[in-house]
Amino acid sequence: MEVLERVVGFLNNLVWNTPETLPAMVILLLGYGIFITLRMGFIQIRRFTHGIKVVSGFYDNPDDTGDVNHFQALSTALSATVGIGNIAGVAIAIHYGGPGALFWMWVTAFFGMAIKYSECTLAVKYRIQNADGSVSGGPMYYIERGLGENWKWLAVIFASLAVICSFFTGNAIQANTVADVMENSFFIIVPPYVTGLITASLVGIVIIGGIKRIGYVTARLTPLMAIVYVLGALLILLINYDQVLPSFGKIFSYAFNPQAGAWGVGSGLFITTMVWGVKRGLFSNEAGQGSAPIAHGAAKTEEPVREGVVALLEPFIDTIMVCTMTGLVIISTGVWDTKHMTEVNLGSPDLDFEISQSLDQPNTLVVEDGIIQNGSMLRSDFAIDTVFANIEQTELFSGTIDTDSYTATYEPSGEVSSIVYGKEIYNGATLTSQGFEDGLAPLFPGGKYIVTISVLLFAISTSISWSYYGDRSIQYLLGDKSIIYYKAVYVVLHFVGAITALGTIWAIGDIALGLMTFPNLIALFALSGVVYGTTKDYFKRMEESEDND
Repeated sequence: MEVLERVVGFLNNLVWNTPETLPAMVILLLGYGIFITLRMGFIQIRRFTHGIKVVSGFYDNPDDTGDVNHFQALSTALSATVGIGNIAGVAIAIHYGGPGALFWMWVTAFFGMAIKYSECTLAVKYRIQNADGSVSGGPMYYIERGLGENWKWLAVIFASLAVICSFFTGNAIQANTVADVMENSFFIIVPPYVTGLITASLVGIVIIGGIKRIGYVTARLTPLMAIVYVLGALLILLINYDQVLPSFGKIFSYAFNPQAGAWGVGSGLFITTMVWGVKRGLFSNEAGQGSAPIAHGAAKTEEPVREGVVALLEPFIDTIMVCTMTGLVIISTGVWDTKHMTEVNLGSPDLDFEISQSLDQPNTLVVEDGIIQNGSMLRSDFAIDTVFANIEQTELFSGTIDTDSYTATYEPSGEVSSIVYGKEIYNGATLTSQGFEDGLAPLFPGGKYIVTISVLLFAISTSISWSYYGDRSIQYLLGDKSIIYYKAVYVVLHFVGAITALGTIWAIGDIALGLMTFPNLIALFALSGVVYGTTKDYFKRMEESEDND
């Protein structure tokens, strides 16, 4: 595991983190977003209402080529984007980058709308029809068919990385976050392996049915999960209405002049704030990554531009609406920079131990009156500096903590337990959960269960949708017979994700996400002229049709 973490750390630094300059990923992603926005004349603003008209079914024709209608294609793609990135991703961005990171998520989303438009237009334009009548689209097809056979190697690279990314970004991370929330949400601890078994089984049942079943399920699940989550967030903002404007003030001021929080949350560095905002923004809305075009490529339409304008709605819904709700809840309730009373499961994969000196009993932390004498206990890179013996945190813990067996021995009673208590800085979905708990406390207890329900719905729907992305990618690489084996591995890795440390899983997901984005952006730059010409032709015909009417 230590070797794996070192490799993951090296690759993550290579793709995302450069200490004194902007990472190449940030430059390329925002660079293409600005470029295509200007070339298309701010299409994300001018054609926004046309996208709403298309997705509402105005142009639906059941006889058109494709597998699902515009709404189902949007629901499938949104199920993959409106998910853990909106709950855990925003919290992680604020945790490491401070409130200002949310501003850079907005920037990514605005330009991401134009990126989504261009990649999904190309997905429909260059998709293929399979022998069974179904269709397959996505970057691997517009790279090969749009750029020519000489570029097939790039299409193969993209498809290979998409398979890897589907295993981690769209699958293991989802399972990991569900397991984390379930472990911290109830009076009894739900072991990660139990959560993993349940969610892996649910995902497996749906993905066996292919895109039509996936589209059917997501078209019903996506609106439900969005309504539950957004209504809860709106209620919290109404309760804390006096903190909404100050929260926006923090977001804008910290975006360009970041400051470290009272407990060290956020680095206080501009580059760090920007990178975390862009990175989590990309993870959330997937613009430029090349995943969403695979879902949109299955839409029933003969007009590529129609699916493009549907796709540009995604970053707006996902990041500008839902992520903003999450960010405002976290900032307005103050939970982002507060230590919280919590139950500490010593066996949690996200808990780290550091022993500063050897004792007669190796791998043992000695605690006297709540203070660890020979090391530290950390979660999310922050120390749990005082250890308590009860959940009310009125009795200080004295005894030892065995870091091999993950047990605490209470003195002088000699009682052994896998649980202690302390105050810690929250991160990920647990931070968002605490925001809902505190925010809704004036009305009723248990606000965190809204996040728990949302995480379950979001994670399962995201895993379902991402399985289709990997499904089409493995089909492109190895043919139809490989799909069933892919699905089996996918379900197994969903379970593995639930029982693996959060930091490692997110880092692997970020690496795969970044690497698959590079070949897609190369193709998008090269085919931008095709997008421009296709768009101009479509709206010219639309205007002529309206004039004739």
